[in-house]
Amino acid sequence: TSGYCFPLRSGFNVYGVLLFAHPEPDYFNADRIKLLDIIGRQSVIAIQNARLYQDLVEEKERMAEVYEEARKKLARDLHDGPTQSVAAMAMRLNITKRMLSKDVKAASDEVTKLEELAHRTTKEIRHMLFTLRPLILESQGLAAAIQAMADKMMETYSQKVVVDIEERATQQLEMGKQGVIFYIVEEAVNNARKHASAETIAVKLRQVDTGVVLLEIIDNGVGFDVQSVTQNYDKRSSSSLGMVNLRERAELVNGYFQIESKPKKGTKIQVYIPLTEEAADRLHHARRK
Repeated sequence: TSGYCFPLRSGFNVYGVLLFAHPEPDYFNADRIKLLDIIGRQSVIAIQNARLYQDLVEEKERMAEVYEEARKKLARDLHDGPTQSVAAMAMRLNITKRMLSKDVKAASDEVTKLEELAHRTTKEIRHMLFTLRPLILESQGLAAAIQAMADKMMETYSQKVVVDIEERATQQLEMGKQGVIFYIVEEAVNNARKHASAETIAVKLRQVDTGVVLLEIIDNGVGFDVQSVTQNYDKRSSSSLGMVNLRERAELVNGYFQIESKPKKGTKIQVYIPLTEEAADRLHHARRK
């Protein structure tokens, strides 16, 4: 008997093996081996195409989930911010109207407070509109968009966000990936602002390896127990959903997401983003190790 084995692999990806056997001892001569090699290579291509199709289906499903979550986030933000502010203004206007006939000075002071509340609400709405569609991302690129987001965080919420972005890292990122990275940063910074009570949030982007850039969002806030939050995902807490959203967005760019945090020790979020298919293979291989 004789046998021939062809490994089904591409780069760091191993799919399996093709094993051929025949009762004749010298059946697998050079011509037959050449033919089996062709069959093996075609099998690899067929497997890759099937996986690409499956990846495409899964990505479409993920995108639908991302869009749905974006709509839910907008609804939550509107409810928690501008909607409550407008309701408060309506209530205070009613009070002011009744005060006018009794205490003009107090009514005037209340009008001043209402004006301040209206300005603050306008800023919140503008900030929300900016994060929904940051036109500066398309016109000036990722670094300018993140810096503009940081400036608006300070203007709207008095939240300090320090931006440190390596120019060569952004130059290698296609626009689609820049958009996903922006929304990862926006979501992570917003989560830190709401839950971390951080004095400073730092956003860093740099190249760390050939074909790989690293995004980091670091805050010096209250921190949390990562394992506990992950386990609470089934309860759909806002913190666990936020972490899942970040992980899913990272997967849209074949990125590797990890988070480090401890109570009273702040939080560090890291996303390794491959720029090429070969870098994606290396990153995937390193994760499996």
